[in-house]
Amino acid sequence: MASHIVGYPRIGPKRELKFALESFWDGKSSAKDLQKVAADLRSSIWKQMADAEIKYIPSNTFSYYDQVLDTTAMLGAVPMRYGWTGGEIGFDTYFSMARGNVSVPAMEMTKWFDTNYHFIVPELGPDTKFTYSSHKAVSEYKEAKALGIDTVPVLIGPVSYLLLSKPAKGVEKSFSLLSLLGKVLAVYKEVIAELKATGASWIQFDEPTLVLDLDSHQLQAFTEAYTELQSSLVGLNVLIESYFADVPAETYKTITSLNCISGFGFDFVRGTKTLDLIKSGFPSGKYLFAGVVDGRNVWANDLDSSLSALKELEAIVGKDLLVVSTSCSLMHTAVDLINETKLDSEIKSWLAFAAQKVVEVNVLAKSLARGLDEGDMLITNGFFVNSNAAQDSRKSSPRVTNEEVQKAAAALKGSDHRRATAVSARLDAQQKKLNLPILPTTTTGSFPQTLDLRRVRREYKANKISEDDYVDAIKEEINKVVKLQEELDIDVLVHGEPERNDMVEYFGEQLSGFAFTGNGWVQSYGSRCVKPPIIYGDVSRPKAMTVFWSSMAQSMTSRPMKAMLTGPVTILNWSFVRNDQPRSETCYQIALAIRKEVENLEAAGIQIIQIDEAALREGLPLRKSEQAYYLDWAVRSFRITNCRVKDATQIHTHMCYSNFNDIIHSIIDMDADVITLENSRSDEKLLSVFREGVKYRAGIGPGVYDIHSPRIPSTEEIVDRINKMLAVLKADILWVNPDCGLKTRKYAEVKPALANMVSAAKLLRKELASTK
Repeated sequence: MASHIVGYPRIGPKRELKFALESFWDGKSSAKDLQKVAADLRSSIWKQMADAEIKYIPSNTFSYYDQVLDTTAMLGAVPMRYGWTGGEIGFDTYFSMARGNVSVPAMEMTKWFDTNYHFIVPELGPDTKFTYSSHKAVSEYKEAKALGIDTVPVLIGPVSYLLLSKPAKGVEKSFSLLSLLGKVLAVYKEVIAELKATGASWIQFDEPTLVLDLDSHQLQAFTEAYTELQSSLVGLNVLIESYFADVPAETYKTITSLNCISGFGFDFVRGTKTLDLIKSGFPSGKYLFAGVVDGRNVWANDLDSSLSALKELEAIVGKDLLVVSTSCSLMHTAVDLINETKLDSEIKSWLAFAAQKVVEVNVLAKSLARGLDEGDMLITNGFFVNSNAAQDSRKSSPRVTNEEVQKAAAALKGSDHRRATAVSARLDAQQKKLNLPILPTTTTGSFPQTLDLRRVRREYKANKISEDDYVDAIKEEINKVVKLQEELDIDVLVHGEPERNDMVEYFGEQLSGFAFTGNGWVQSYGSRCVKPPIIYGDVSRPKAMTVFWSSMAQSMTSRPMKAMLTGPVTILNWSFVRNDQPRSETCYQIALAIRKEVENLEAAGIQIIQIDEAALREGLPLRKSEQAYYLDWAVRSFRITNCRVKDATQIHTHMCYSNFNDIIHSIIDMDADVITLENSRSDEKLLSVFREGVKYRAGIGPGVYDIHSPRIPSTEEIVDRINKMLAVLKADILWVNPDCGLKTRKYAEVKPALANMVSAAKLLRKELASTK
């Protein structure tokens, strides 16, 4: 029985890629140094899979930023503003598209389906010229082959690439991106020809958009694309891979009818209905790559359950045509459990990271094979014994269940959890206390995390400095951030979050039911890595989490100080969540914990409390039929956190790097007093919903500049952005703020950018006053 891995984490077990990228961007190392780190990581990954006896090992899943940007480079689809004149695309052009540079902004970044991974959105139009401009897929195949490892080159499929793109600036929004299919396929044919010439026998096209609700025109594009590629694919085995959800019935029928495709990969973890489709008919003689090992969570596989499902599939497609696989790329999970030397042993026994999931795939494949020798049989049986023990331990462990928490969550049902007063009346009450100017300025939370600050947190966790020394150091940092904001004349201040490495990890460490890893890093984009908490049990808040720091910060200034919390939906979506109860139940438990914190902050005299829901849109199910239910419990969870505060207490929330337009009514239904949203990097597409007549009556701050780029926007540029907002939003509800938190930036970038932001707000206040 054969085995397959869809993709593998590229950051390295100790974030080697992150540090190499940052060193290169800072000018401390050369391109050759970066390439050497990347080559070592790829070699290690391929050898690891080869040692685990994986038959179908992927290549070209490594990326310096993201795989969609890699495809843009392959196709030579570089926007004109980057000044690329042709030839092989190098790091300068590649990273300018991803991060911007001194003179031009970056391309839009958004979430990869319903994950916390991000990709750079291609900008295309009728005049886009496509040329084969990055030979990365071929180079990496050759690189693996030189190590004696035959791999399956992976490409983002041509149809998904176009469906994930957007019309370039100046191109009509109604422009059909699929009209570019013929031009794109011409480049794909060149890539395929070169891969064939180098000896590739398989090629994998990732077509994740197959799980979406596609119309007939979009479905037809798949038929047209692979029919057009058919002659080029002769002599190759071709795998179409989908993931993250069920494939709709009509889509399943369309793709399984494609003659040039040798195998189909499906997600059997999140795609629970796909098995029924296969039972209804699967094309004879085709391979089925069965994704039964979860690529998006950290729980050890229930090997007995997976084996049962595989045997059912084997009876349908045949023993020689069934391939055991992961549900999606393993890049969405942590790298290797072996690095977790301090993790609680009981919880550790319940887990599997990417390296362990590779082994699980191999064990399942061997279990289905015939004629194992006695040694392999004993080893395989041992894995099943351990798997069953882990499943039983997790079900029976007393640390998983808290009856008091479950009762409190159950009692929430039947109430709408809304504040008693309408938002317009609340804003009046808040303004009487806050006395803010028109177009108030603020930031969305974090300030730069310096090396010294990271060192202090690291030493405190390692017990190398006392608690008093730690508090003094953090207090000094908060005071510095407060003074800077006062000097810049920002209206509503933040304390900068110097005590927090990560907005979810910080809260999870103080909530029961959470476990934390030492090295469980997951790539979010480029060099940005997160370390998601693991929610293993019922959630509660033993004690106050932020009141001490927020009260300290407020005592340093007479200006309003925002307290900063992470909302329940974001904590949920940015964690590895228990899979033994509905996600909604876990979210309600987190909401109750955050509500206690909100009420403690209010009692301490904090007038503005921001409850970030950066990941609310991210958790939206990919299929429209499932979205209303999710939005109902997600929005309700947010309202639970603050439904009991006074009218004069102002509740903010923040969202970033997602497409908000299709959930704007749910955002309104959250009933926050003020919401700040990413806007500038996505070409202000958020504003289009207001142009189309959506009425927003609460405070709103669409971001005026992109914080994920080192580029410093001018005052004039920010004035222009705010004027675009004023064309569709009333001045008395508009706030002025960056797109997102500032922790990834340097003070040399933050100070002038914020100064220009404040200057822009003041200029427009004068203009607005003069027109009255």
